[in-house]
Amino acid sequence: MPTEGAMTEKITFTSKTGELLTGELVLPQGADKAPAVVLIQEWWGVNDHIRSLLERLAAAGFIALAPDLYHGQVTRDAEEAGRLMTALDKPRALGEIAAAVQHVTTLPRSNGRVGVMGFCMGGAFAFAAAATVPELGAVVPFYGIPTPAPDYTTVRAPVLAHFAARDEWAKASDADQLKRQLESLGKSMELHVYDANHAFMNDTRPEVYHPEAAKLAWDRSLEFLRTHLG
Repeated sequence: MPTEGAMTEKITFTSKTGELLTGELVLPQGADKAPAVVLIQEWWGVNDHIRSLLERLAAAGFIALAPDLYHGQVTRDAEEAGRLMTALDKPRALGEIAAAVQHVTTLPRSNGRVGVMGFCMGGAFAFAAAATVPELGAVVPFYGIPTPAPDYTTVRAPVLAHFAARDEWAKASDADQLKRQLESLGKSMELHVYDANHAFMNDTRPEVYHPEAAKLAWDRSLEFLRTHLG
């Protein structure tokens, strides 16, 4: 069990089928009950950037867990990242995300409410989890849309989505179309589009990082999570 307020530590938890899974967890300071956020990695893997986001979530008062969907593999090479993402078993990965959601709700510090946040590949998985993980209370995808599309009629949680105007991979126009689709089904999706490039939240990549957009999106996300998770 990680020390409260510490940096992330590796943990193990089990899937619904009993498979042993791994991830990185950090708890907020104090002893009070807290909401939880399952953070879904970019295509690079669970790297230092993902760990920094976990620590920022914990500093904001959330239990934060990133399931390791690549099972130990991490890369800085875009071609290898593409191969890892393409080779990923999507149904299995969604099962691991669901197991992570279940795990954080059982922790002694949990208030029983959990949301999901994801970036790039993780943003696509966040949308997919919204349709497949009924326990979620809030969903925050950053610049990612799942293909093929899940059955969005099953979405229960409100969605706050962040996209970039200069993004040819996760297009803002596609996000707007998805927003219209969800709203036509009676679902809640708030969409913000920033004058930035894909991956504008990643402060380890100066070629795409946009400090102003990143701060605004992060602040909006924390407010949204606090509103819906307590």
